[in-house]
Amino acid sequence: MTGSILTLPEVAVMLKVAEKTVYTMAQKGQIPAFKVRGQWRFKQDDIDRWIDEQKAVVKGNAAKDTPNV
Repeated sequence: MTGSILTLPEVAVMLKVAEKTVYTMAQKGQIPAFKVRGQWRFKQDDIDRWIDEQKAVVKGNAAKDTPNV
């Protein structure tokens, strides 16, 4: 298996958000995660891909907001 496994606090630091935010997102399925004996874990590769997807969504929404001149 390639890529490292991250803990919830590590992902929170990486994203510069509160641990509770990452926890809630994981519970709601808004961020790729899995549980090991009741504790959330995150694959580095999945988080990197998720970040790229989020950037694409934001970029796509910005293009929609730009008026056609």
